[in-house]
Amino acid sequence: MATIPITKRGAEKLREELRRLKSVDRPAIINAIAEARAQGDISENAEYESAKDRQGFIEGRILEIEGKLSASQVIDPTELDAGGKVVFGSTVELEEEDSGDAVKYQIVGEDEADLKHGLINVSSPIARALIGKEEGDTAEVQTPGGLKRYEIVAVSYL
Repeated sequence: MATIPITKRGAEKLREELRRLKSVDRPAIINAIAEARAQGDISENAEYESAKDRQGFIEGRILEIEGKLSASQVIDPTELDAGGKVVFGSTVELEEEDSGDAVKYQIVGEDEADLKHGLINVSSPIARALIGKEEGDTAEVQTPGGLKRYEIVAVSYL
């Protein structure tokens, strides 16, 4: 199995979700199933069916998170020494050449990506265009609106 890069913060979020699923959600759904069974005939019991569906989702998510954590390579951006290059975990300040708009992104793993918070997936087109470049370089990204060129203003490891 290939390793999955993930930041230290992202790994902690997954571990917290796993803890909650196992210690809060799983026991709650077991109780809900028991209560639904106690109501009698389960063949036509909507609460029972709903609880069983939810249990299936929870168990599937637990397996998914455990698999991701076991295959993950945790990277702490503050400990990176990439010599100013854009790498996984780095924070990049960009300026769009045509409009002059400034944006700031951190390149993170798939489970951590949240564009509203400036976290972009390492496999996204913009992240792939930035990886390996340095401050002052230009990255070209094919977007639905056409080709965009970004100048890398700053690279940091926060």
